[in-house]
Amino acid sequence: MSNATLNQPVPEFTIPATSDKEVSLSALRGRNIVIYFYPKDSTPGCTTEGQDFRDKYEQFQAADTEIFGVSRDTLRSHENFKAKQSFPFELLSDQDEALCKLFDVIKLKKMYGRESLGIERSTFLIDKEGVLRQEWRKVSVKGHVDEVLEALKQLS
Repeated sequence: MSNATLNQPVPEFTIPATSDKEVSLSALRGRNIVIYFYPKDSTPGCTTEGQDFRDKYEQFQAADTEIFGVSRDTLRSHENFKAKQSFPFELLSDQDEALCKLFDVIKLKKMYGRESLGIERSTFLIDKEGVLRQEWRKVSVKGHVDEVLEALKQLS
């Protein structure tokens, strides 16, 4: 399967989500989609990022946009994280890294002198036709959600 490419249709995917759901790209046609990838449930940066999306959720909904958070955590971990933080959007569990590979977010990271493969914090904006319109890589959390909202306004 090819990778998602800017200004090209995103290849179809189906992935397990919280609330006993499955999310498919084709089922979301007609709505904008924000998919944000984060390293790990319940860690400080990931919690802040999710809270920022949560706090602006109504603005995204008003712009006809669905938000999905993605990490390699289990659905059980996601359910706990979602409930604890009152996230109004679903979290996607990508344990086999299929979605991570589609969006090319698995990168070599260095922490405490050790290297490991992990998710690079990234966000993708897909329009109502399923076309990838914008991507943010190596995201720093502060102010990021406002940038995504601004890009969404440029779409309409």
